Amino acid sequence: MEQEVEIILKVVTLQDVKQLQKISIETFSDTFKDANDEADLKEYLKSAYNIKQLESELSDSDSNFYFVYYKKELAGYLKLNVSNAQTEKHDINALEIERIYIKPNFKRLGLGKYLLNYAVEKAKELDKTSAWLGVWEENINALNFYKKMNFVCFSEHIFELGGEKQRDILMKLIINK
Repeated sequence: MEQEVEIILKVVTLQDVKQLQKISIETFSDTFKDANDEADLKEYLKSAYNIKQLESELSDSDSNFYFVYYKKELAGYLKLNVSNAQTEKHDINALEIERIYIKPNFKRLGLGKYLLNYAVEKAKELDKTSAWLGVWEENINALNFYKKMNFVCFSEHIFELGGEKQRDILMKLIINK
């Protein structure tokens, strides 16, 4: 008999800030280090994932972080924003999926899909009309993944990684109630 793999989602609290910092730096670096300048990457990591910044984000009642565990090991995390915590103000009645990151050795196990489905269910619970996210135009795997999950392109914005300006494609999913 095949055993069901245990996937657990845990709300991240202020007490988890060091663990959040570690996984944030690890997963962002793994995802983007090969396609970006090392100095720009270091500058971004220092500003986006310092303890003070993460504590501020964790303290915002309109933002929620979740750790995902696979077979009891921390495998990745998710960050969701609503209302004024959204990084773009195009739809106050939307849920933003700001971050979905999976550790390298846990990729291709369905965890990204699990987190995305959780985010969509959360949007439904909160009576949101859509869920949206931004994806770097050169992150083809992520773009294809979100398209496969029925997200559609609706706009773009500039994302600053250190001193480099990059184009993100904004994608959304209309929530059917």
